Amino acid sequence: MKDTLLTFEQFNTVVIEIETVLNSRPLTPVSQNPEDLMALTPSHFLIGDSLYSVPEPDFTTTPTNRLSVWQHVQKIKRDFWNRWHKEYLNELNQRSKWKSQENNIQIGLVLVKEDNMPPLRWPLGRIVELHPGSDNVIRVVTIKTVTGLYKRNVRALALLPIEY
Repeated sequence: MKDTLLTFEQFNTVVIEIETVLNSRPLTPVSQNPEDLMALTPSHFLIGDSLYSVPEPDFTTTPTNRLSVWQHVQKIKRDFWNRWHKEYLNELNQRSKWKSQENNIQIGLVLVKEDNMPPLRWPLGRIVELHPGSDNVIRVVTIKTVTGLYKRNVRALALLPIEY
């Protein structure tokens, strides 16, 4: 099935699913209130609200020849998510500034990476405190999510393309 061509309807479904992924990405916080964990997304401009997805099974480890057409479409979407996560979100988190003793981590809204969840389900959090190390490089922060306060390594966070 890996080399199987999609029908127009299947391809259209894949494109719409990927469009949902891209239009669900947080752009900027709605407010600077530390209690507010809402982010403005492209979907707010399109439909006036956030797009929500239902939890989906993970087919990344299932051999392609054993997937139904629907599962194959879901796998293509998940593969896109994984590639987008690795390329786009990791590009946002480049740490080249660490060499110049300048931190690009600051108090504000972030995505909290969860390995067992697809990125559309990653919770939003707000960095509320920075914890610099002995070399003044920030590697750990305190974040607030809807479930409480946590200390997290900055590598477990996806910075948003926001200029404060």
